[in-house]
Amino acid sequence: MSFQLARGTNVSHWLSQSERRGPERSDYLTDADVARIAALGFDHVRLPVDEVQLWNEQGRREQEAFDLLDHALVWSERAGLRAVVDLHIVRSHYFNAETRPLFGDPAAQEHFCWLWRDLSDALGRWSNDQVAYELLNEPVATDDEDWNRLAEQALATIREREPERTVVIDSNRFSEPAAFSALRVPADENLILTFHLYDPILFTHYRAPWSAVSTYEGPIDYPGELVSQEAFDSFSPEMRQAARDVRVYDIEALERSLAPALELSGRTGNPLWCSEFGALPTTSEEARERWYRDVLTVLARHGVPWTNWDYKGDFGIFGSDGGPTLVHRVLTEQI
Repeated sequence: MSFQLARGTNVSHWLSQSERRGPERSDYLTDADVARIAALGFDHVRLPVDEVQLWNEQGRREQEAFDLLDHALVWSERAGLRAVVDLHIVRSHYFNAETRPLFGDPAAQEHFCWLWRDLSDALGRWSNDQVAYELLNEPVATDDEDWNRLAEQALATIREREPERTVVIDSNRFSEPAAFSALRVPADENLILTFHLYDPILFTHYRAPWSAVSTYEGPIDYPGELVSQEAFDSFSPEMRQAARDVRVYDIEALERSLAPALELSGRTGNPLWCSEFGALPTTSEEARERWYRDVLTVLARHGVPWTNWDYKGDFGIFGSDGGPTLVHRVLTEQI
């Protein structure tokens, strides 16, 4: 496989999960940003894109958004960065939505494959060692086989046009490593298998307004006891489920969590990639630094490349004031 990854960052909230349009959107990521990412020592970027940004409801391309994506790929190539174009959210599937029609509607599945046909037509001119495609960010199918079948269909759509393009397949259930035990991998040497690492959710998403664990605002730490037994006992059943019933967590637990992904990768020969990991700056810097260092240690131990979430944002390398964060310091020390 000519497409290789080592250390990268996610360009979030630009062509995905954002209401920015016009100059505000075009100014959010510039050639200078991409050059800065390269100067920090990263070798790739992940570019999340949403259907609602790239196509209107009639399926016609939103040319301004396609132009911005093309600019990002040009800038990346110029800076010596590879790029993964990640289809992050489609109209029929948003990982945090209560309903996801994609997995129960044949028309939505056909449309999903059409999106990849159109993306392939738009991006196929890029060399295979410069650009890769990620089929769908954090699929959430009730039945694992629904995702396995759709991933195979989308891959076949791309292979009709691009037999050697590197394609990334996420595990089901929010790209959790545990879901690798149910992932059926097509026989294809140009595949990368990816997972996300946000465990323990109670710590990494502490006070996150979009998370079911947000109502807990008491003391929290890492590693060891995240919260006291008394606090944990007071959680509602829904809160405990959202926290995955985890009150104690450390580097050994992180190590164990990767086992299904490592096993499947070893069996199929397809490389692994951690395409998202991060912790909100709502916990103490000391505890958060310990978590980041443990994640990087475990990934390095198994030779798994990584891409942090994100370049600038709630988890960012750069904060809302534009200045470097703790994440900047810890990650760049590893490059």
